[in-house]
Amino acid sequence: MHLQAVINATGVIIHTNLGRSPLAKMAEAAVTSISGTYSNLEYNLDQGERGSRYSHVEKLLVQVTGAEAGLVVNNNAAAIMLVLDTLAKGGEAIVSRGELVEIGGAFRVPEVMARSGAILREVGTTNKTHLRDYREAITPETKVLLRVHTSNFRILGFTENVPLSDLANLAHEHGKLIIEDLGSGVLVDLSRYGLPKEPTVQESINAGVDVVTFSGDKLLGGPQAGIIVGRKTLIQQIKANQLTRALRIDKMTLAALESTLKLYLLPELALREIPTLRMLTESALNVEKRAQRLAAAIIEACGGEVEVAVVGDSAEAGGGSLPGTTIPSSAVAVKPSWSRVLELERWFRHQKPAVIVRVNQERILFNTRTLTDAELPVIVGLLKKSKEVLV
Repeated sequence: MHLQAVINATGVIIHTNLGRSPLAKMAEAAVTSISGTYSNLEYNLDQGERGSRYSHVEKLLVQVTGAEAGLVVNNNAAAIMLVLDTLAKGGEAIVSRGELVEIGGAFRVPEVMARSGAILREVGTTNKTHLRDYREAITPETKVLLRVHTSNFRILGFTENVPLSDLANLAHEHGKLIIEDLGSGVLVDLSRYGLPKEPTVQESINAGVDVVTFSGDKLLGGPQAGIIVGRKTLIQQIKANQLTRALRIDKMTLAALESTLKLYLLPELALREIPTLRMLTESALNVEKRAQRLAAAIIEACGGEVEVAVVGDSAEAGGGSLPGTTIPSSAVAVKPSWSRVLELERWFRHQKPAVIVRVNQERILFNTRTLTDAELPVIVGLLKKSKEVLV
């Protein structure tokens, strides 16, 4: 099988090349139970007639975000394109120049907007946009004010942007809609755990935003999905758009997302059970202890034939989330006597499961913030096997 599981020892938590967020065990089990059988995907068991696939998650989205209604499509780029196609097609969408971002794969917000049929109206400058810039740009052709959260980069220094609530008030005073593309999308306040403040979906809804879009497989910690929440009348319009069918998600994605959202009904449970949140918020001491256990196991298995040390290291959120933020971590640095380091790195990549590591100063680094306890003996076993194969 070409697509296979890998062990992520890089310290990049939401690693796009490695599939972004791993699922919680509850979500993984839900996918397994649904994928091999028939399901009530679009069948209402109570009424005995056709139902909506979105009903499985809409109530949960309402509960955890505070929005009136919700909808899910296959990714966030699709979500914002669908929203603009429904609510701004043929009219102007006002957006700050400082928010015209490029996301992964060279997809750019202006190009996504163009595909939607909305007409881009840029205001402000790269580093500063004022409320008056939006006010002066509003015309009868304006349909929406668009806020794009710069989740994958930071502009620092001489900067200024408009508070979201002020922008919402301005839009509503002129009878316009305000839409926000939150990008990463987070439902818990990460600043409580020593991470930078990231705007939550709930805060956007409370600020008066009409429609919010965000990703399912980044800071949310679920499957790939584009989540749309907001005012019920607007969500109904979006659901009726013919593009919605082309962008819809399948039963396995719905099963994973439903289970992930259920965990957010108890935020402390979400922090413990959703791997992405757990890795982001785990204490540096626990990460170091895991590194010490891995180092001790390697020494026991390989003896004096390998140099092993627990070293301070850093991790990052990855996936275009929390840019510029380094998270204190630990790594096990390994230098074998039986192989060159690059040869060993390549050998790890060709195992099943493959182990993705970093190389630094002629040593292999296993960053233990992105490793689980269950993966440690697998790494030790593969390292011991390499000693027999690569000699």
